[in-house]
Amino acid sequence: MQNNNNGNNKKNNKNKNSITVAITYFLIAFAFLMAFNYARDTATTKEINYNEFIKLLDEKQISKVTITSDNLLITPSENNTEYKGKTLYTANVNDETLITKLNAAGVDFTGKNPKETPIMNFVLTWILPMVLIFFMWRFLFSKMGGGGGGVMGIGKNNAKVYMESEIKVTFDDVAGQEEAKESLKEVIDFLNGPGKYTEIGAKLPKGVLLVGPPGTGKTLIAKAVAGEAKVPFFSLSGSSFVEMFVGVGASRVRELFKDAVAKSPCIIFIDEIDAIGKSRDNQMQSNDEREQTLNQLLSEMDGFDSSKGIVILGATNRPEILDKALLRPGRFDRRVIVDRPDFKGREAILHVHAKNVMLGPDVDLSEIAKSTPGAVGADLANIINEGALRAVRRRRKTVLQEDLREAVEVIIAGKEKKDRILSPKEREVVAFHEVGHALVAALLKGADPVHKITIVPRTMGALGYTMQLPEEEKYLTSREDMINQITVMLGGRSAEEEVFDLVSTGASNDIERATGQARSMVSVYGMSERFDMMALESIQNRYLDGRAVRNCSEETSTLLDEETLRIIKTAHQNARKILRENRDLLDKISEVLLEKETIFGEEFLDMIYEKYPEMKEEREKEKSENEKKVKELAERRAKKNSLDVVIDDKAGTKSEISVDVVNKKDETASENKIASGGQTEDMSKIDEDSNKKNENQVKAEDKSETKYQSNMADTESNNNL
Repeated sequence: MQNNNNGNNKKNNKNKNSITVAITYFLIAFAFLMAFNYARDTATTKEINYNEFIKLLDEKQISKVTITSDNLLITPSENNTEYKGKTLYTANVNDETLITKLNAAGVDFTGKNPKETPIMNFVLTWILPMVLIFFMWRFLFSKMGGGGGGVMGIGKNNAKVYMESEIKVTFDDVAGQEEAKESLKEVIDFLNGPGKYTEIGAKLPKGVLLVGPPGTGKTLIAKAVAGEAKVPFFSLSGSSFVEMFVGVGASRVRELFKDAVAKSPCIIFIDEIDAIGKSRDNQMQSNDEREQTLNQLLSEMDGFDSSKGIVILGATNRPEILDKALLRPGRFDRRVIVDRPDFKGREAILHVHAKNVMLGPDVDLSEIAKSTPGAVGADLANIINEGALRAVRRRRKTVLQEDLREAVEVIIAGKEKKDRILSPKEREVVAFHEVGHALVAALLKGADPVHKITIVPRTMGALGYTMQLPEEEKYLTSREDMINQITVMLGGRSAEEEVFDLVSTGASNDIERATGQARSMVSVYGMSERFDMMALESIQNRYLDGRAVRNCSEETSTLLDEETLRIIKTAHQNARKILRENRDLLDKISEVLLEKETIFGEEFLDMIYEKYPEMKEEREKEKSENEKKVKELAERRAKKNSLDVVIDDKAGTKSEISVDVVNKKDETASENKIASGGQTEDMSKIDEDSNKKNENQVKAEDKSETKYQSNMADTESNNNL
């Protein structure tokens, strides 16, 4: 009975709120209508006094007069420029000579009996327009409300709900994110069988925050979690909470959790949660409506019972701006990093996206994965799709390897611009520019090998480019590697200076990237002797643009610029020295490039080896040593994994022996302790090695750089060449 009363009270409160909202909108519409009528009357009518009326009548500037019981309605003549287009009126003063004056002036006049009652006038003027406005307003809001229930549904939950049978995505559709999947399997297991967790007193994490760069598959992973757990899935964006009306966001949060409780166990996924979860510390960007929504979200996450099986998944690529109260334990308990995939991850992602594509027998997806370091899942899906579109344009039934190779270049530099024809002089400058990049890269020890050189213009503004691909995945970049990269970037401009003694606009992108990298060496990575290991800048939005924010004074910033200039000058001089000493190779390779327009890595290296045969031997020796190290590392990992299995078996035996010792209380307890101690030492050693490995991985993640967009040693971004 009490529950029924509570339900009736809630219903009555809801009805009262609806009536209050309706009355409020009615009063707003009424005030708007009054203001509109007043503005209309002011624009079309004007009141004058009786003396001015007589004056206009004597000057013959009146064409018609309508006499009513209260007023004289006056229509000015066409020669009256002052009141043209308006209706004048003045009070009827019962002038007995008025008719005589009107006849003398030759003005038409009529009398008008009042037919409209005040009530009818009020209805036509006010009530009828307001009724029309009300129905129009109701129609518009019923459309805008969508699934929210029309006019009064603006505060309703607008999340898309996918039931168990509608979710076809599973972890089999998610590749390259094994660590993230492993972290979320526990949540799935809890949703499927919460009993074994509640028995021991464990609680389900209320919230899991997915953090990573755009395109890495955060939304896909969230759907896969719901698909694996076979529970309803609520999906909405953080921006959908906040509207122009105050209180709508908080109302939608309440409705969302109310619907989730009704469908529990379930998963709530809030994409781009930073739209409502921004830190409240910034007074310059305060937003009362957003803060109310955030406060309501925090309150709801504290209020619901985790044993009901409701999990909140949030996704963001800006974790540094989220409010600390949102990230504390008890709300978003777990943070899962969805990072850029490595080589094996990229290959697995390519296989997932290519499973429904007709591939030719020559397709090698591992080659494509190797040529796209730093690419995310969305990039790789785009590459597969571009390759399929190219195959259709070529009227083929299958996708060949050349289609995928071209797709990689289309994503990086755009399509070939066939209508751009360079003059012979410009074409020669571009050829020497690109060979300058490639030659410096080939002759610098430790630089990434050259994969392709071309002078075919591309739609993204490149008149030519040199593509370098690393031989293996790199997670740490040394000071020498960064200096080599800067030297390679400046190789194009150096070639122009050495051969033509000119400076062109073609190196603008090279200079920009070289300056940024040299500055990061000094300000972020501590690679300068002058500033040692002092952080002069900090990286903001690590998962987006990675823009650096200065943490030093103006004087120190000036010194930072000087140190950056010193690094660039040194690299520039080194690049010119290499090209000056190998001018014969520069001329020879440039002539071949002008003839063929495109040179691949093997042909390019063959021309290098003709002059430096010892380089070939060194490269082959270094390659064999690297392969040997990789093989030894794989064997050590396999041995460690087998040792882990043995230790797990021994741990089980130890548990059985311990039980036996407790029951019998004999002398074998000491022997078991000795054996147990030996196992503990082995496990401690393995744990220590594992901890060191994890620390190295964390350091590698901090130092790793996005290389997908910087595979090209040069992109001619200026079309003025």
